[in-house]
Amino acid sequence: MSTLEFLAVELRRARTAAGLSQEDLAQRINYSQSLVSMIEQARRTPGLDFMTRADDVLDTDGLLVRLQALVHIESAPPWFREWMAVEQEVAALWSFEVSVLPGLLQTEDYARAVLATGGLLPEDRAERLVTSRLQRQAVLTRDRPPQFVAVLDEQILHRPVGGRAVMRAQLAHLVELGRRPHIQIHVVPADVGEYPGLAGPFVLGCYEDGTRVVHLDTPLHGQVIDRPEDVANLNRRWEAVRGEALSRRQSAELIAKVAEERWS
Repeated sequence: MSTLEFLAVELRRARTAAGLSQEDLAQRINYSQSLVSMIEQARRTPGLDFMTRADDVLDTDGLLVRLQALVHIESAPPWFREWMAVEQEVAALWSFEVSVLPGLLQTEDYARAVLATGGLLPEDRAERLVTSRLQRQAVLTRDRPPQFVAVLDEQILHRPVGGRAVMRAQLAHLVELGRRPHIQIHVVPADVGEYPGLAGPFVLGCYEDGTRVVHLDTPLHGQVIDRPEDVANLNRRWEAVRGEALSRRQSAELIAKVAEERWS
């Protein structure tokens, strides 16, 4: 039995013990009965909000939330779990992307469009990855979140991922996130031409003591790098790409302009 299947059994057991039907539970936690049914059949991975509400209504003393956390970890590819642990521990995350928005900044619809592209993943697998990606974003809303600085190539703002409505909502989400004190979003404008970022995306994680590690992603898998020479090389590249980017205010204005002129 997988962790997801075990969670489904425990949710159904707790609901039955509480004398509630699926429809009763759905009404009390403000979700649809169909979603409750799919989760109890292990056909859908529940989000943290769903399980927090269910845990409260069914009085399971945190069991459902703890199981959901295990499902969240298992939903991620094995090679990515090491970086998920890094995200939870570092004091700062510095991300550069040239073709797609960082996962920590994606809306649900944008994430779904990215993960479902070309039908390369079965629908249920893509949905589990969407849920896992959205739950990862809790790192930015927890108590004492890391400083998050994202540098984006402007072409990301113009690529029609998911269509016009998805992009309009996504760019509005970026503007809102950029107002938070611990999140900075900078854009490298299209007229910069060639610059070091064209070599590809990367993320730097910085611990409280100044130690840094790097995450590199590929179409097959990612890897965490801590070799000092490689980290120093990527740190120099980070300084170079950030030097080409617009200020925080100018970037927000550009994002809002693209949302209005291209996606409205």
